[in-house]
Amino acid sequence: MATTKITKEKKAKVAKEVKVKNTGLVLGARITEKAAKASEKNVYTFNVATTANKTEIKKEIIALYKVTPIKINITKRNSKPVFIRGRKGVKQGGKKAVVFLKKGDKITLAS
Repeated sequence: MATTKITKEKKAKVAKEVKVKNTGLVLGARITEKAAKASEKNVYTFNVATTANKTEIKKEIIALYKVTPIKINITKRNSKPVFIRGRKGVKQGGKKAVVFLKKGDKITLAS
């Protein structure tokens, strides 16, 4: 009986992990000079999906980086027309999230 209880708990735990990891809301870190300076003050910037909200982003940050955010700000980035080599083009818009962490927490970003 003990083995069936353990396997049910493991299956439930794995199902929760898969559910969180497959959301794909956090697209990646936003690497800019401004973001690098802010990371010294425990403020990190991420590109996120346009459908993401603050609570979903918080859950994903906890699952991916094992840190709990204090505050999250979301900003919409508008697309804008550009000329590249004489041709019309569009810079893609999107959403970015600014994640504030408490003093001791850190996120290591792969460069």
